[in-house]
Amino acid sequence: MRIHIATDHAGLDFSRHLIDHLTGTGHEVIDHGPQSYDALDDYPAFCINAAQAVVDDQAAGIEALGVVFGGSGNGEQIAANKVTGARAALVWNLSTARLAREHNDANVISIGARQHTIEDATSFIDAFIAEPFSDEERHARRIAQLAEYELTGDIAGKGIRR
Repeated sequence: MRIHIATDHAGLDFSRHLIDHLTGTGHEVIDHGPQSYDALDDYPAFCINAAQAVVDDQAAGIEALGVVFGGSGNGEQIAANKVTGARAALVWNLSTARLAREHNDANVISIGARQHTIEDATSFIDAFIAEPFSDEERHARRIAQLAEYELTGDIAGKGIRR
């Protein structure tokens, strides 16, 4: 699987570990930055580029997921979710990692690098990658509603207020 990653300065050490780990388990890793430490770096472009690459790969039929991280993971998740077609989930334990895929078909995971040990964060990512989407009708329906709103600003028959 192709895995797109991005971080900010808070996650740079973790990104190096993650590249080695994921490559070692057979994944193709594409690093969207940063490449060097800068305490004043701006993470949005890194995370948006990673999320856009995931969406583009998936549209081309390439099996791909994304991992974005920073101090808390919050800003990185918000940035990734600005990309049409990205479904980024903030994950803080194994259960949320698995449910992000199983119920929400998330294609990007966001983790707070300062909130977890490297071992725990790596286990969340491994669980996220390994978990398939359930394809249950109720989950597929809800994901379709999110995509409809993202594209049209409405969810037909659901009373969206503008």
